[in-house]
Amino acid sequence: MLQKVWVSSPGSWALQESNSHHQGKKRCWKCRFVRTIIQHPCRRHAPKRSRKERMLRKIQICLCFCFVSGILYEISLLSSCVFSYLPMAQQYLTPEQVLNLGKSIIFLETTERLEPPPLVSCSVESAARIYQDRPIILFMRGLNNETALDMNTSYAAFSLLSSMKNVFLFPLQMETVFQETPLLQWYNQVVPEQEKNWVHVSSDASRLALIWKYGGIYMDTDVISIRPIPQRSFLAAQKSRFSSNGIFGFPARHKFIWDCMENFVLKYNGNIWGNQGPFLMTRMLKTLCNLTDFQGTEDHSCQNISFLNPQRFYPIPYPAWSRYYQVWDKSPNFNHSYALHLWNFMNRNRKVVVAGSNTLAENLYKTYCPSTYEDLIQNAKRR
Repeated sequence: MLQKVWVSSPGSWALQESNSHHQGKKRCWKCRFVRTIIQHPCRRHAPKRSRKERMLRKIQICLCFCFVSGILYEISLLSSCVFSYLPMAQQYLTPEQVLNLGKSIIFLETTERLEPPPLVSCSVESAARIYQDRPIILFMRGLNNETALDMNTSYAAFSLLSSMKNVFLFPLQMETVFQETPLLQWYNQVVPEQEKNWVHVSSDASRLALIWKYGGIYMDTDVISIRPIPQRSFLAAQKSRFSSNGIFGFPARHKFIWDCMENFVLKYNGNIWGNQGPFLMTRMLKTLCNLTDFQGTEDHSCQNISFLNPQRFYPIPYPAWSRYYQVWDKSPNFNHSYALHLWNFMNRNRKVVVAGSNTLAENLYKTYCPSTYEDLIQNAKRR
């Protein structure tokens, strides 16, 4: 039988004393210790038990210990400290179990490809290193519940990313993601084959639904993290008076994200690139406040939403995107940045990081995603 205990002083446990104690009955210290676990009288104060009774008592103690240990292990899997102290049993955790922590960093791959290219791998790895106490989730459209993600897979990036204790690779099941949101009706009516920008539009919708349901931070797969983002509710200014949707963060069930989903459906036009993305975020932010130009490195605030300076994520603006793949006389320090957006959408010539090129992108890989960089070097040697 379990007996009530409480902490009497730091580092010690005490039993609730009965009236018999005050009547002069003494108990040995061993009895007190054992009674904090189960009610078990001291041998010198009780008749000897039979061998069978002692065996049953031992079995009860073992079962109780196993039960409590199991509960504590399950709790530890869902605690933030698990990423620092325990190997993650990733294959046993569902997306809901991980997302319900409310502090995930979310990436999306809405194409069908199953091999993340180096930039995607670098983005996920850099986030895993910067946010070691948070789950990093890469949702992939090409995955399904039958897809095997073992450590010996032929996809090198899978092995690399799945070996990181706080990285999770999950299938992106849009119909499930859109449940209980304004986006479900739109999704049931839209015909993906007839959509001009379906890869981008479906990504714009999915990121809104995931952040609204579970909270956390969304990042594009061409964003390299360099230091933690301190704000919980924020949008990233791409330039003055214009918001990106490539990086944003909110607590679960935030009204701003719900309003964005409603506007997504109300003003849907899949033929205009960005209409459901950065243009959506910008027009919704303008309904809340009067946007002004940034001065220096200041951030703006609008009804408890931080509108972060372009220097935080876009110190190199999109017209100059190719500078990431150039050699710099003096590498910038990006002291005012939390992450860097490499503008992969603009990279139509498919510039890549080449080992030994000494470009800015290569130096970023070396610093913030060294495992991806090492893998890139090994692949280059094999070729």
